[in-house]
Amino acid sequence: MKRILFVLVTLVLFSCADAPKNYATISGKITNQNSDSLVIRKQSYSKMIPVADDGSFKDTLKVEPGVYSLYDGREATSLFLRNGFDIQVTLDTKLFDETVKYSGEGAENSNFLAEKTLLEEKLFDLDALIAMDSVSREAEFQSIEKQLKDFHEAAADVDTMVINYSMKRIDGTLQAYKRYLDADLALKRELPEGAESPSFEDYENFNGDTTSLNDLEGKYVYIDVWATWCGPCIAEIPALKKLEKDYHDKNISFVSISIDDAKRHGGSADKAHASWKKMVGEEELGGIQLFAPDGWASDFIKAYQIYGIPRFILVDPEGKIVSASAPRPSSEQLIKLFDSKGI
Repeated sequence: MKRILFVLVTLVLFSCADAPKNYATISGKITNQNSDSLVIRKQSYSKMIPVADDGSFKDTLKVEPGVYSLYDGREATSLFLRNGFDIQVTLDTKLFDETVKYSGEGAENSNFLAEKTLLEEKLFDLDALIAMDSVSREAEFQSIEKQLKDFHEAAADVDTMVINYSMKRIDGTLQAYKRYLDADLALKRELPEGAESPSFEDYENFNGDTTSLNDLEGKYVYIDVWATWCGPCIAEIPALKKLEKDYHDKNISFVSISIDDAKRHGGSADKAHASWKKMVGEEELGGIQLFAPDGWASDFIKAYQIYGIPRFILVDPEGKIVSASAPRPSSEQLIKLFDSKGI
């Protein structure tokens, strides 16, 4: 009887050991964290994970298999979760997409999604696409589509759920970029090169004065419209700093206009203004740093039809538009544009 009982207990123990976990584990470390917590989210699920002062975190999640978003403040990355996975994450928010890495059980799926994001950033070079004629652009989109599909087909060790999820989004991504480029063409028709530039008047300057666009006549003016919560805006800061240094003795002024407003800062205009002052100071931002008085609703922002940021604008020494949607600081196309104008 004792032997039978021993065998039964042993079988129960082994059964428990072999039973699949009904939860996933996620842990890791964030360098230069943006927040004291992370958020794991998809349409039907959301969970907040506390982050320690040293950037470390760990939690368990009961999830349906699928692709989720991992948010650290204003930025996010995608990962694939399934109960039973044990995922470790490392990333540096200063180079968010470039540094996110996954390890542990099931990590190959999330690493695939991270690599796909970097590939899309490389393939969808907006400044290069904008510079193309319609025939060249369509050919480039066909090439991009093929490269993305080849990338998916080569991922032999990735869960088919991830592949199917990602493949279905290729066409939507292509169409979104085409719509953006169509809107850019429409913008250039309405605000063409050589037209009088919309102006801003007496915007608050970080140094305590006010600045108007006509104060800068006699020089080219490269305008960066941004906000402290905008990840892509912040990603351009190093390139903008280098640009300002390289062109400090040239016939050009660099102006950054923050559109931080109450809506993105808990309903407080004071907090929006304080966030702008803090980031400009901490990041030691150069050029002429201005604060738009009414955020998105400021006259200059509306006149240039700015619905997404960052947006870059180039105005000539006479106050005429050179480009209502200029290349970003990190783009080689911007240097070509400067060279074409003799800057």
